Amino acid sequence: MNNVRTVSDTKRTFYNRHTRPINTIYRRVVEELMVEMHLLSVNADFSYDPIYALGVVTTFDRFMQGYLPEQDKESIFNALCQAIEEDPQRYRQDAHRLQALAQSCASKDLIGWLSQTTPTDRDADLAEQLVRIANNPNFKYSRLFAIGLFSLLELSDPELVKDEKQRTEALKSVASGLHLSNDKLTKDLDLYRSNLDKMAQALVVMADMLSADRKKREQRLQQSTTKVTPPSINE
Repeated sequence: MNNVRTVSDTKRTFYNRHTRPINTIYRRVVEELMVEMHLLSVNADFSYDPIYALGVVTTFDRFMQGYLPEQDKESIFNALCQAIEEDPQRYRQDAHRLQALAQSCASKDLIGWLSQTTPTDRDADLAEQLVRIANNPNFKYSRLFAIGLFSLLELSDPELVKDEKQRTEALKSVASGLHLSNDKLTKDLDLYRSNLDKMAQALVVMADMLSADRKKREQRLQQSTTKVTPPSINE
């Protein structure tokens, strides 16, 4: 008997958890992330790790910037994790831990840890996970894991990831140390960065449209409330 959850099961659970409508421009982002997380969760080779969690949290937070109402974002994120039978607090806590670690260390040290060229005693769990990933020939690589790696580098040294040469060298070193495909890693992250730019542009367009619409409404309201002085009967 096949008890593996389907995408439909996951979507049904999500919309039962988060019952408010999702703004149109963000709905595709949410559903694509939901499907990606679902497909990983039912894959026999997939295993949760904090870098993947950071990738999920970063993707959600970056692509949901500007979402209104603001208070709905937590409900949407929680429903995403609960839809694949995961604990959203676990994702947030692991992500915050790695974010704090990356921000507190030099990029050279971080790249050494990620590429397995230097050991780390800063985070025993991360160190153990990295060794496990590097030694697992069946490790289930994902775009979200790649975004987690990129986020660590970006938090440690924002200028490094902006510099194409430094970014390329860092990713190549990390991919080699963890036995990942450098081509796949690079392509996934190029697409991620490109999609972030597109989302930012879409938000600017949406903001301009909303502003123009608001001005039109204000003008109509002003015109409807302007009193017209009737002509004097003595004129």
